[in-house]
Amino acid sequence: MCRAALRRTSAMGQLFFKKPLQDAIRAGRKRTTIRRWRDASPGVRAGQRVYSPGLGWLTIEGVEPVELDSLADADARADGFDTAAGLREVLVALYPDHAGDGKRWFRVSFQVETLAPARAVASRKQVSRNDPELF
Repeated sequence: MCRAALRRTSAMGQLFFKKPLQDAIRAGRKRTTIRRWRDASPGVRAGQRVYSPGLGWLTIEGVEPVELDSLADADARADGFDTAAGLREVLVALYPDHAGDGKRWFRVSFQVETLAPARAVASRKQVSRNDPELF
């Protein structure tokens, strides 16, 4: 493999989503995600093509720092949740030590580029879109 191809492969970003959130992306209900990264080095950048296992290829449209308390219901709906309170509840459950981890919140907006075929699931418990068990 040539060096340029190796650099492209090693620089490929990934975003992981739990199955219920993958379903929301496939249905078009989720086009953003809130992630926690070091201020100087968000895990992805605008314009980047990233792979999401179980979903396929996404194009990152934007990455911006956000304050958890400033998220509104519109932000939550773009993230696949009904309310900002529900989104915050899930994020705090996912990142319980966030207050002292030296990182900050980032909103990542993305567009689906290429979806992989959906995997069949024999049975799955129904969950609310605000359920902390999503994670």
